Amino acid sequence: MTASADLLVDAFDRVQETVQEVLAGLTPEELTARPDSGANTIAWLTWHLTRVQDDHLADAAGTEQVWTAQGWADRFGLRLPPDDTGYGHSPKQVAAVRGVTAELLTGYHDAVHDQTVGYVGALRDTDLGRVVDDSWSPPVTLAVRLVSVVSDDLQHAGQAAYLRGLLSRR
Repeated sequence: MTASADLLVDAFDRVQETVQEVLAGLTPEELTARPDSGANTIAWLTWHLTRVQDDHLADAAGTEQVWTAQGWADRFGLRLPPDDTGYGHSPKQVAAVRGVTAELLTGYHDAVHDQTVGYVGALRDTDLGRVVDDSWSPPVTLAVRLVSVVSDDLQHAGQAAYLRGLLSRR
């Protein structure tokens, strides 16, 4: 494994660790608690960050998303299109991510994490300069996409951790 691949695996390991800590022991009610009607929930935040990681990594790797390939969309049973990642969701759509357990969310995240580290762990430094999205100016390279996913994941995991802290003070 290259130093770059090691660094990426470490970054995604940190996301997984945070997600697992946030979700541990929460009830379905706690997962969908909201400080106000417009706020995101822990369930939605962890589902969304995992969906984005799954979507973006599958696109970069040229593989099917774990969400559909491993039957997670069916297990979750959400009333959302299977390609929905949560991007731009309204408060009503955020509320649609309900009826799930911490174990289900953790299981999906762990499956995406396994797929992710299998992919990024095999990357060579020369792979990181490959353009994965030319609809932006400048075009997005694999390195930029991966760092973007890690950044987005950690922001949402931090938001979920903050919400868990609020819940513990009730």
